[in-house]
Amino acid sequence: MKKNLKTRTNDRKFGTNNRLAKKYNIEEDLPLNILEDPAVPYGAVAPSSPFLSLVRGVLQLLGIPGQTTHSPIRNNADFIGIIREGVPRKALDHLMENTGLTVAEISTIIRTSDRTLRRYTAKQKLNPEQSERIIELAKLYSRGEDVFGNMEGFKQWMNSSIVALGNKKPKEFLDTSLGIDLLMNELGRIEHGIFA
Repeated sequence: MKKNLKTRTNDRKFGTNNRLAKKYNIEEDLPLNILEDPAVPYGAVAPSSPFLSLVRGVLQLLGIPGQTTHSPIRNNADFIGIIREGVPRKALDHLMENTGLTVAEISTIIRTSDRTLRRYTAKQKLNPEQSERIIELAKLYSRGEDVFGNMEGFKQWMNSSIVALGNKKPKEFLDTSLGIDLLMNELGRIEHGIFA
């Protein structure tokens, strides 16, 4: 009987029917210790996590009503499916509407002519390189909205000359991934009280 009790205890800790796996819609054969360890990069994302807030913001900015892939987005790697599949032009239009970016600015950012971009139909998908940049932009603007408290404040910052950026406007850095990373880092500094 003791052996049976020990097996049940281990089943609760490492078994296939643990409640956390069910709660967060995770494959049930993962051991519970993976789900409880926040250092595990591909573990569960709690419902109130900053990453989940970022995902919601990205999907809202792109006008995507819920999940577009077969599996839920739980980490940055899960965006790869969306990027490979391609972001539809309609999502790009929604992003431009929410961020205030013009067709000319977006076409420079994704490295295509504005004439070519205007010819895309609403359902036509961007290529993976362009889709990746659009996802990066949506993540940046979602993060900026969180840091500044509203989109208008973030847009104003994006159009201002920033000393920490060499007296350049943050919008000037949107055409490269490293530039977007630089802006994400600046947002982190602002969030922690180091104003740029």
